[in-house]
Amino acid sequence: MKFSFITLFPELISGYFNDSILFRAIQKNLLEIDYINPRENSADKWKKVDDTAVGGGAGMVMTTQPLFDTLRKLKEEDVHIIFATPVAKPFNQNDAKRLAKKKHIAFVSGRYEGIDERVVETFADEVFSIGDYILTGGELPSLVMADAISRNVEGVLGNQVSLDEESFEGFLLEAPAFARPPEYENMKVPLEYVSGNHAKIKALKLTLSECKTKYFRPNELLKHKIRKNYEK
Repeated sequence: MKFSFITLFPELISGYFNDSILFRAIQKNLLEIDYINPRENSADKWKKVDDTAVGGGAGMVMTTQPLFDTLRKLKEEDVHIIFATPVAKPFNQNDAKRLAKKKHIAFVSGRYEGIDERVVETFADEVFSIGDYILTGGELPSLVMADAISRNVEGVLGNQVSLDEESFEGFLLEAPAFARPPEYENMKVPLEYVSGNHAKIKALKLTLSECKTKYFRPNELLKHKIRKNYEK
């Protein structure tokens, strides 16, 4: 899996891949990371990449020419281009799993007041939002999506089975996790967790998952119950 980040500030992203699981995945050639700065393709004498908005309004907008030239060249490869924008559909776990099957994904990170819409309309294969709030740029959303996708690339995680027990698998949030020792400052983990009875552990985890989902995401619990009834 190759990730290309189209950004004016590659240093905001690069450090995340210097440690831990994703760093090891790069060392094993499971992931490849590339950075492309559209400023390098600007035809402007001063390498400008932004201009005032047509129709007025506060702030500057990333202009067409540098991004058109950058993305047109990138499109010569077999690449899936994603734009991070707060006005798009929410990115979710199913998207992460689906996109993990792609060979090459490029994330376009906007800055200032956003990207000229003609760029998005011309080059976007998909657009995603990571939440209903505004950030100073698209680098963090791009990185969030890349991380979520990477974990679903075969071989990146040490134990692929752990993916089956994560939140949002089957609509439920993940059950609480506990580390050793089983007792700390008079606080104990549930007895079923240390019973060695895997059937009891599984049943309790399902119950706790349903409780947590009911509290934090009641709509997801309803989806879970509908699916269970459908499968009966």
